Amino acid sequence: MWRVKQMWITAAVILVQFVIFALAPFGPVHAEEMATFVLEMNDGVLTPERIEIPANTQVKIILRNTGSTPAEFESLRLRKEKVLGPGVKSFIVIRKASPGEYPFFDEFHLETGQGVIVAR
Repeated sequence: MWRVKQMWITAAVILVQFVIFALAPFGPVHAEEMATFVLEMNDGVLTPERIEIPANTQVKIILRNTGSTPAEFESLRLRKEKVLGPGVKSFIVIRKASPGEYPFFDEFHLETGQGVIVAR
């Protein structure tokens, strides 16, 4: 009896895998990839300090804390905030920023960690 159950479970797993692989080409289609930018945060040094993004377009900014202390990306105008421990990588998504300048800073390193995102 146990072997019959095991055969049915194996068959079900194979069927599920087949369906997943067969339908994979029909997954979500994106007309355009999201523009992606990288911001390195290293103990109060932001690289780059100025990021130019396309206005009215969704963009992704990858945040990398390569320093030995915590970092916090914060932009009051964009209403974005992300805390990263040392060695941590994360991201934020900006949804269709209007043309203009959006200051950001590393709240743990206010003296040196200042930058701006410019939407054009």
